[in-house]
Amino acid sequence: MTRTRLGIGLAVILAAVGLVLILQQERRLQERALCMGTVMESRFQVPVRRGNGEKFFRTVRSAYAEVETIADLHRPDSELSRLNATAADKPFKCSPLLWEMLMESRRAWRLSAGAFDISVKPLMDLWGFYRRCQLPPNPDEIEACRQRCGLAKVRFNDDEHTVFFTFPGMALDLGGIAKGFALDLAAKRLNELGESPDGILDLGGNLLLLGQRSYRIGIKDPACPKQLAETLELTGPLAVASSGDYERFVVLAGKKYGHIVDPDTGCPAVCPWAATVWCRRAVDSDWLSTTLFLRGDNAELLKSLRCELPEMNFKIIPK
Repeated sequence: MTRTRLGIGLAVILAAVGLVLILQQERRLQERALCMGTVMESRFQVPVRRGNGEKFFRTVRSAYAEVETIADLHRPDSELSRLNATAADKPFKCSPLLWEMLMESRRAWRLSAGAFDISVKPLMDLWGFYRRCQLPPNPDEIEACRQRCGLAKVRFNDDEHTVFFTFPGMALDLGGIAKGFALDLAAKRLNELGESPDGILDLGGNLLLLGQRSYRIGIKDPACPKQLAETLELTGPLAVASSGDYERFVVLAGKKYGHIVDPDTGCPAVCPWAATVWCRRAVDSDWLSTTLFLRGDNAELLKSLRCELPEMNFKIIPK
C-alpha cells in the first residue's frame, strides 16, 4: 500500500475504465492500494482535523474489505463462492450484507429488463474470464451454457434470506455491482463518523465524489483511449461509472473479446460505443453503465430507466 500524506499541485489521475479525474491545484491527503482485484484511491481535501485523515482511510478500507470478503470469487472461502458451491443442493442462508447486494442485483435485473444479470458466471467461465482458454467456445457450447444462466431460475426466499438454484451448474457473479456497492458502503461509514469530508473515492475507475464541491471528469474516447472525448463539470455528492469493451478483455485465437457478456446472446458484447453514467448512488451508476453499454440503442429501455431513476444522467460516446 502506498500512502501520500500531503500533496500539492495539478494532477491528472487516469481511472481504469474510461474516466479521467482532473484535480485542481489543492492540498490533499491521498492513499493508494490494491483492493477487490483492482486499484483503489482515496483522496480527501485539506483542511482535515489532525488524526482524521488516517481515520477516514481506515474506514474506507474496512468497508471495501467487508464487500471483498463476501463477493470475491477468487477466494473459495468467500460467502459468494460458498453460495455458488452449495445453492443447487439446498437453500443457502445469506448474511445481511450479501442479501442486500443480491437485492440490489435483483432490482437492477428488473429495471434493466434482464440486460444486467448476475447469473452469467457460467458464461464468464466459458469465455475464459475466470479460467484459461485458448479458443472461443462454439455455438453449441454457448447455448448449453446459457441454459445454466438466467436470474429467473434463481429462487430468492425473502422471508428466510436464502438462495436456491433450480438448475445444476448455476453460479452468481457480483463483479458488475460490487464496486459501486462498496463505494456506497464506504460513504455510509464515513457519514456514521459524524464527518462529511470533501474528496474522491476511486475504486477501479468507479468514482464517488464527496462533499458539496465541483469536479472535472474527463471521458475517454473509446476509439482512442489516450484522448478525451468530453469533459464533465459535476457537483458532488455524485457517483460516476463508465463501461466499454476496450480496456478489460481476453484474447482467444488472436482476437480480443471484451469482458461484458450479453445474457441474450451468451457472447461478449460488441458495441460501437462506450457508456458513462452519473447519478446519486454508486451501486446504480455501476450496473447502469453496463446496461447502457449493452442496450444504449434501446430507446424504450432508456425511457423506462429515466422514469424509474429520474436523477440518472448519461453519455453514450461512439467509437
